[in-house]
Amino acid sequence: MDALQQVWHWVNWLLAPCGLAVIHASICKLLWRRTVAWGRLVAWCALSALAADFTGLLLTGHDGAMITYGAIVVALVVTTWLVAFAPSRQATG
Repeated sequence: MDALQQVWHWVNWLLAPCGLAVIHASICKLLWRRTVAWGRLVAWCALSALAADFTGLLLTGHDGAMITYGAIVVALVVTTWLVAFAPSRQATG
């Protein structure tokens, strides 16, 4: 694999969790408009999705495993709950 193919491989590997974070945050903002800012939700969701993707890569040994994509979805849901709907958020906000 040459250098350009390697770059595109890494870009595509990072695009899946970041793209899912943008889609997830957009749908959440359509359903719950007053919870949290869209950019903040995207940032936290992308961070957690990238962490799940990297962990899946380390545990399975290759990218694109279905268990990793499932972990990304769970990470997005848990992050949304923590950032926007957690009881501590309601008490301070």
